[in-house]
Amino acid sequence: MPGLDWLTSRPIAHRGLHNSANGVIENTATAFIAAMAGGFGIETDLQISADGEAMVHHDDALGRLTQGNQPLARMNVAAIRAVRFKATDDRILALSELCELVAGRVPLLLELKSRFDGDMRLAARTASVLADYAGPVAVMSFDPAPIAALRRIAPTLTRGIVAERHYTHHEWDRLSAAAKFRLSFLLHAPWTRPQFLAYSVRDLPAAVPLIARKLFGLPLLTWTVRTPADVARAGRHADQIIFEGFRPALAPINNS
Repeated sequence: MPGLDWLTSRPIAHRGLHNSANGVIENTATAFIAAMAGGFGIETDLQISADGEAMVHHDDALGRLTQGNQPLARMNVAAIRAVRFKATDDRILALSELCELVAGRVPLLLELKSRFDGDMRLAARTASVLADYAGPVAVMSFDPAPIAALRRIAPTLTRGIVAERHYTHHEWDRLSAAAKFRLSFLLHAPWTRPQFLAYSVRDLPAAVPLIARKLFGLPLLTWTVRTPADVARAGRHADQIIFEGFRPALAPINNS
């Protein structure tokens, strides 16, 4: 898609360039600084706090990487900022802090986490923060609803859909078979109007991303690329990788 070359110009570090063996934990300032130092784009996740702030964290609750076990949606910003990681002195960042840290030096790819419950606060707050951000940034989600909301409230903000073929992981048990079918085949596209697609590398090749890429010209990112086989598959079927666990070459993987 014209004007989105920056989105595929370099590999994108999944949750930053993290390496837990070296004490660099995902979605922390340390991981983001490492990604920038390596010249990579940054993919990260956003959750909503109880008081409506966009916070940088993958899981919807504490515990896997941090002290505590509370859902972030039940904690205010002050409480979230006080949380300690188990293996680093980093703190959970707000989106505004991430923007200050990156300051346009590399592309930012932000995934809006959703409980598919119609709560649009995270989309609204993300749009508000990014209104004053001058760097290359795109927002995406598995949930079409916040992407459709962003199309209305922030039409100039680059938006995309994260998708896969089967939705068999237990995290999707909350969705009906019909809902999974709609997601798999991007049946929401007439009202979300995604400008790019981020698709599971394990599901490539597949008809939906092929049509999106070849017929509609949408840039195709693929996640999460971890192995040489993943890299080879991505090179055949996608425009750029969202990677972790290794350091890829700094060049577009596919110019076809």
